[in-house]
Amino acid sequence: MSLAQTSVGEIAAAQEFFNRSTRGLTEPLSGYAPVEGMMTVAQQVAHAAQTIDWFLEGAFRAEGFDMDFDKHAKEFLAYTSLAAARAWFDKAVASAQKALENKTDAEMLAPLPPGPIMGGLPRIAIIGAITDHTAHHRGALTVYARLKGIVPPMPYMEA
Repeated sequence: MSLAQTSVGEIAAAQEFFNRSTRGLTEPLSGYAPVEGMMTVAQQVAHAAQTIDWFLEGAFRAEGFDMDFDKHAKEFLAYTSLAAARAWFDKAVASAQKALENKTDAEMLAPLPPGPIMGGLPRIAIIGAITDHTAHHRGALTVYARLKGIVPPMPYMEA
């Protein structure tokens, strides 16, 4: 199995775990945040989606990662609909899988551009970063769900 095929599978698993963990959150909870100043449910999902796009773009362009985090925040903070954020998440996963599926092992092992985001590590390092970041936000969202009285399912399998 190639590194690209493994990467596509890892991203698919991250999507499955994220969707299963957060499926109890519904559109009426889009604007919920535990306290003022925290991201809402919709914003958390949009941020997770945006970060998948950001990692793929940064890993495979000469300029590296776009470090304009204020610009990125404006984009995901504008999300008020969980359905729209979930659509972006699914699109980001599909785009990542398409971008990776035909990469050679040499392309996946080429170094990331110099800089503060994993500079010099092999490109495949972004897959672990994507799965870690996605897990971080699904974890936060399961706390949100519990605060609303929703018991999230086990992420790794159907009960």
